[in-house]
Amino acid sequence: MQEKTTNSKFLQKLRGLPRWARLSLKIMSGVFLFTILAYMGLAFYVNTHKKEILASITQKINENINGKFTAESMEPTFLQGFPRVSLRIKNAVLKDSLWTSHKNTLLQAEDFNISINVLAFLHGTLEIKKIDISDATIHLFVAENGYSNSAIFKSKQEKEASGESSSFAEIKAFELHNVTFISNNLKGKKLFNFSIDDLKGRLDYDSEGWKAAIKLEASAQSLAFNTQHGSFIKDKKLNGKLDIAYNEKAETIVFEPNDLEIGDDTFNIGGKFNIGKSNSDFSLHIKADKILWKNASNLLSNNISRQLNRFDLEKPIDVTCDIVGDLNAAGDPLFLVKAAIKNNRLHIPDGIIDKCSFDGVFTNEFVKGKGFDDPNSVVKLMDFKGEYKEIPFVMDSAIINDFSKPIASGVFKSKFPLEKLGNAVDKELLVFSKGNADVEFHFKADIVDFEITKPFVSGLVKIEKGDIRYVPRNLSFKNTNVALNFTEKDLFISNIRLQSGRSIVNMEGSIKNFLNLYYTEPEKLVLNWKVTSPQLYMGEFLGFLGNRKTRQPALKTQKSNVNDKLNFLFEKSNVALTVQVDKFYYKKFTATNVKAAILLSESGITIQNAIVNHAGGQVTLNGSIEQGKAKNHFSMKANVANVAIEKFFYAFNDFDMQSLTSKNLKGYLTANSSISGNITNDGNLVTNSMNGTVGFTLRKGALIGFEPIKSAGKFAFPFRDLDNITFSNLKGGFNIKGEKITIEPMQINSSVLNMDIAGVYSFGKGTNIALDVPLRNPKNDKDITDKEQLEERRNRGIVLHLLASDGDDGKIKIRLVSKKKRNEEVN
Repeated sequence: MQEKTTNSKFLQKLRGLPRWARLSLKIMSGVFLFTILAYMGLAFYVNTHKKEILASITQKINENINGKFTAESMEPTFLQGFPRVSLRIKNAVLKDSLWTSHKNTLLQAEDFNISINVLAFLHGTLEIKKIDISDATIHLFVAENGYSNSAIFKSKQEKEASGESSSFAEIKAFELHNVTFISNNLKGKKLFNFSIDDLKGRLDYDSEGWKAAIKLEASAQSLAFNTQHGSFIKDKKLNGKLDIAYNEKAETIVFEPNDLEIGDDTFNIGGKFNIGKSNSDFSLHIKADKILWKNASNLLSNNISRQLNRFDLEKPIDVTCDIVGDLNAAGDPLFLVKAAIKNNRLHIPDGIIDKCSFDGVFTNEFVKGKGFDDPNSVVKLMDFKGEYKEIPFVMDSAIINDFSKPIASGVFKSKFPLEKLGNAVDKELLVFSKGNADVEFHFKADIVDFEITKPFVSGLVKIEKGDIRYVPRNLSFKNTNVALNFTEKDLFISNIRLQSGRSIVNMEGSIKNFLNLYYTEPEKLVLNWKVTSPQLYMGEFLGFLGNRKTRQPALKTQKSNVNDKLNFLFEKSNVALTVQVDKFYYKKFTATNVKAAILLSESGITIQNAIVNHAGGQVTLNGSIEQGKAKNHFSMKANVANVAIEKFFYAFNDFDMQSLTSKNLKGYLTANSSISGNITNDGNLVTNSMNGTVGFTLRKGALIGFEPIKSAGKFAFPFRDLDNITFSNLKGGFNIKGEKITIEPMQINSSVLNMDIAGVYSFGKGTNIALDVPLRNPKNDKDITDKEQLEERRNRGIVLHLLASDGDDGKIKIRLVSKKKRNEEVN
């Protein structure tokens, strides 16, 4: 009853409408009803003629391609494409005409859905409006000879020549679901492989071609522009929109700039591809704002990322990248990458650079026309600023080129307080406390595993008013100035002023072939020094006598660093010094106008042609010191000319003799000696360690207050002056062996007495010296000048035979014995 009432009201409202409205409504209802009936009729027809329709579709597609399209079956899906008819084709396969030769199938899809134009279909024409492909593989293949299976699609000229129309000309939409897209270009050695989760696109046509708006969700399995170097964006998710335009006449596909998510970052990407037979060039422009270094590096091919991953920047950076190439050309395309880094923190293999800023450029075409490869690759860093371990520096420009054998070059500048070096140099090697450093040099260096090797530098390093301590030898230098001038091969060192305690040393030096030997054979390095000093206190440099203190070895996991190389250089290199010192002091020894050639090596010290003015005379010296752990062995040949013997003995601490000291001697000594022995690291002579020979001449000599002579002669020569015994000319020789000195037979002619002496003097026990003393007073013969007559008269009269030997109190005692007994004891 209610329904009748409702229908009655509806009919009353219709009757109330104007006549034209009622007529229009009837026409629309008729058209709708006709469409429904027609669609149902078409559906019935399609459903009852599936095989015929599939054959027709297959025929139409094959007419528009240079190849073959096949399908297993077809099912209509009417509601999916209403008001069009949608056809679901199962197991569709699309092969080009040369498939049998290369076996790469262009399309293999489990579901190949198409939407067709109903009216056109009723008139016998197949117009596909939409394609939907699922669970499929699309494989574009380019053979080594340049042939591509994309040639399956007839060109516009081919269609016009044959009078054919395209079934695909009016495709308005397309979708891909779970599709693998592969583009394998054997000619260009390029491999693109994408897993497409979902792709939806719409096409608009114009007189020039078509434009497509695409939404993409996919992942990249491979984007290899050179399969030998690996893939870009490997295993990264892709998500975004693409606006693509195809120009049929120009045969180009243009990607308008659009944001695309790659992995966790967003990139703005645009590009252009030429797809004609005569032109396959392409270009891509990629821009990323605020991307982390590691994220950017991990998007690149392995040959680039494995190098870049040795570095890292903590803050995001701005990067642009242009890729230009030929899809059919073998090898890499051109890469041009630009980055702007501001106030960042750069991690490098040897540490961290703080406050880092620079503009960087990478390209694999350093020299135009020489190809796009590692040997022609370069990184340019402009206006590079930063702080390495608190040491500020700037490089106006720096270049790393030839990635097959990388070479770094540039200009390095830095000014900083010298104590900042304490952060970079091991405190167990060098300690800096005061002063300033000014560095500017050009450098060029090989890079192996991104470690600088064999650098060649030219420039200047200045150190002013620096306090430096060399820890392994405990040597300290105050108020030090140094200028290091590097040429391409050699190192020149000038303007050095060292102050250690009271010593002041000025130095100039050079090292020939420095940089080459430093990295290959540091033990062959020779530092040639010219050393001058107004005053030098040798005790302040005794650190050179002992062995260097060994630094704690680096952990095995650590690579060799600058500290290790410096330490090895100090330990292994040789130093050749030409020395000139105005005043020289060492304990009691003083000298003036010292000149010497000294060689310092790993094993010890060699002294050549040393000449010193000492005690009114001159001493020349040649010798060496071999360094040991607790003591050092020396070997010396010395010539002493006309030195005051009392000063000479005093300077050398009386050679450790207890009975005969500098207070007992006067005269001028000339001597030749060849002596070896041991000295401690403190510069003291090791007791009883000397061995060698000494030959001497004493002019105008005197023995003053020598107690053993006085005690023996006060009874034998009571009226002679035993406090001051003078010698006109005394010659002799000693043979030193440990604590004992063998006195070669020696004739002594003095103012008090004449004496023949021979035997052994011992610093410990074992003194046994034979003395023959004529009692005749030498004054009686003072007027005789004939040597033979003097020798004849010398032993006239009584001759005492004495023996000097150890006493019970440790002092030397002289006693009268028979000549026979004396000779027996001495021998």
